[in-house]
Amino acid sequence: MTRALFAATALATATLCIASPASAKTPFDGIWLFDKAPPTPGVTMMEVKSKDAKIEGRVTTLWYGPVEMMNPRVEDGKLLFEARNINDRDHPTRNWSVSLKDGKPHLEGQIWESAIAIDGYRGTAKDAKVRAFKFAALPPLGQAIPSKLAATPPMGWSSWNKFAEHIDDKTVRAMADAMVSSGLRDAGYTYINIDDGWQGKRDANGVLQPNEKFPDMKALTDYVHAKGLKIGIYSSQGPRTCAGYEGSYGHVAQDAKSFADWGFDYLKYDLCSGEWFYADADTVKRSYHEMGAALQATGREMIFSLCEYGRFDVGSWGRDVGGQLWRTTGDITDDYETMAKIGFDKNGDAAHAGPHGWNDPDMLEIGNGGMSADEYRTHMTLWAMSAAPLMMGHDLRETDAATLAMLTNRRIIAIDQDARGVQGKAVRKQGALEIWAKPLADGRVALALFNRGTQGATMALTPADAGLSGIAQVEDQWSGATTAALPGSYSVPAHGAVMVVVKGR
Repeated sequence: MTRALFAATALATATLCIASPASAKTPFDGIWLFDKAPPTPGVTMMEVKSKDAKIEGRVTTLWYGPVEMMNPRVEDGKLLFEARNINDRDHPTRNWSVSLKDGKPHLEGQIWESAIAIDGYRGTAKDAKVRAFKFAALPPLGQAIPSKLAATPPMGWSSWNKFAEHIDDKTVRAMADAMVSSGLRDAGYTYINIDDGWQGKRDANGVLQPNEKFPDMKALTDYVHAKGLKIGIYSSQGPRTCAGYEGSYGHVAQDAKSFADWGFDYLKYDLCSGEWFYADADTVKRSYHEMGAALQATGREMIFSLCEYGRFDVGSWGRDVGGQLWRTTGDITDDYETMAKIGFDKNGDAAHAGPHGWNDPDMLEIGNGGMSADEYRTHMTLWAMSAAPLMMGHDLRETDAATLAMLTNRRIIAIDQDARGVQGKAVRKQGALEIWAKPLADGRVALALFNRGTQGATMALTPADAGLSGIAQVEDQWSGATTAALPGSYSVPAHGAVMVVVKGR
C-alpha cells in the first residue's frame, strides 16, 4: 500500500469512527451542577454517560436522592427522558428534557407538584463526590412494639388545615390559650399539634434545629403543658417533608431523642418524600417501625401517628410498628365532596379499630367555612360514629358560638370516645341514604341517619337497625331530647345527618 493510499484509508476509517453512533459520545455526557435550583425537589446535579449508543443518567435531588433517567435518548438536539413520579398515582412518570446553550445545560421536568426549569454548568468527578446523595440503611422489621396509649381516639388541634407551613411559636401559644378559654380543653381536646413548617437546619453534629419561627421548643412545650394540655410535632422518614423542610431520613433515632428532650407528647410521621425510598409494603413498614422503636427507646410516652395515606392495608400492621392511629386516605379539604368521600368510603376497615389503635380519616374542617352547618354536622357525626381521632383544624381564636356548640357537644364526643372502641359502619343503604350503627360500652347503640343527596329526605329507623328486638328509649344526640319510642320517620336535610342513641327493652 502506498503512503498516500494508507493515509486516505486511515482518514476514511477515522471519519467513519467519529460519525458512527455506536461509538460517539453525546454532548450531554459528563457531570453537570445546579446551584440555584428551587428547594423542591432541590436538584443539585446531573450525571450522563453513553456507550455503544446506550445512554444512562440520573438527576440528584435533595428530596428524592438520585432520580434515574428512564428511556434516555437524544432527539432534535435535546436529551429526553422520563422520571418516576411515585407520589402521583395518576401520573407514574413525567417527561424531562435537557438542552445545551454555549456548553451549559438547561434542565426542565416535573416530579409530583414540583416543576423544574434551571440552568447549570459542567462539574468534575470531585464535585460529584461532594454532591453524591448519602443513603441511609433501613433496619429489618423488628418485633411488634407494645403500647397502651390512646385507649380512646386522640382529641385536639393541628396547625395544617388552617395555617399550612405558615406556623410559628406565637400562634401555637395562642391556640393553647384559646383551647383553654373556649372550654375546648374541658370538653376533651387536649393536643396542640405543630404540623409541617417548624424545621430549620441540622447542626455540625446532625441535630435538627427549629427554624427562626420557633426560638425555643422546650419553652414552648412547657407553656402548653402548663395549660393542662399536651403538644405534638411532625416529621417525615424522607429527606424532605411535604412542605420541603428537613425530614428525619438518616437521623431517625437522633430526631426521636430531640422530640423527647423538647417535651413532645405526639409525633405525626408523614411519608412524603419517603415514598421515593420506601415504595412497597416491606420498606414502608420498616420505616415506620424504625421510628416507632426510636420513640420507645427515648423512654417518653408519645402518640405515634402514621401518615402514609392508607397504603398497604396499614390498619393491619399499624399497631405492630408502635402506632396508635393511621391515616386511611389522602388529605381532607374543606368541601363536602372530599369530606364525604373520605368519611363514608375511605375511613378504613372497622375490624382494625379499637382501643390503642384507630383508623384516621384526617382532621376536622369544622370552623374553616367551606361547608354549610348541615354538612359540618354530617362531618362531626360521621367522625364520631367512626371512632375517629378528633383533631380540629381551624383557628381556635375565631370559633363562633355555633361551631363551639358543635365541637363541644358532650353527647357526640361521648359516642366518639366510647370505651368499647367500636368503629361504626353502615347497616342499611338506599341510594344516597345511609343508616349506620355503633354498639356502645353500656349496651346501648348509636344510630346515625345520613342523607348524601342534594334534596331533603324522610328516613325511618327500626329496632333491627340496632340489632335489637325492641326499643325502650331514644335520645337525640344533637338536641338531647329523649323519647320512649322511635318516631315514624326523621326529616334529614340534604347533606345532613341525625344521630340518636337507643336502648333496648
